[in-house]
Amino acid sequence: MMELILASQSPRRRQLLSTLGVDFSVKVADIDETPVAGETPEVCVDRLARGKADAVWHTLQDRLDKVVLAADTIVVVDQKILGKPRTREHAVHMLTQLSGRKHRVLTAVALQNETSQQCTIQTSEVSFATLAEDEIQRYVATGEPDDKAGAYAIQGLAAAFVVSLTGSYSGVVGLPLYETRQLLRRFGIHTAI
Repeated sequence: MMELILASQSPRRRQLLSTLGVDFSVKVADIDETPVAGETPEVCVDRLARGKADAVWHTLQDRLDKVVLAADTIVVVDQKILGKPRTREHAVHMLTQLSGRKHRVLTAVALQNETSQQCTIQTSEVSFATLAEDEIQRYVATGEPDDKAGAYAIQGLAAAFVVSLTGSYSGVVGLPLYETRQLLRRFGIHTAI
């Protein structure tokens, strides 16, 4: 029986993974998530998900019958990666860039065991309404943008900003369930459905 370990502190990822009906434990990955100069968004998100999986894998004492699942989500506008806001002012700046525009959300999912590591990237396109400055300020004041890629949570109050979404809702939240289910099956972990 394979033991699944989620390499994430995100409560959203834990909740999404739980919906697949798999048992798992959590071990937080500690890596530098700074994008590398000249790196494309796709290369960045892939590197970060793989790096998280590998970091947790190498902390395990007993690796027999273990599988580590890691994910990373980034928001991209004009080929520029918007990470997590450093300050509330930074969050305002990010949301101002997203206002009235389309942007991409990329989530990479990586699985690793004793013989291989595989990663897949899911890309969604999100269109935001034009936001007034006071709307952005009120949203940032809620604290919801803190520690969120692109300074927003689609599953929270920011859902009211979304005009359209093409792709995977769960991918934008932080763990694309279709792709995750396919990877889990490849690694011998069966989901409830």
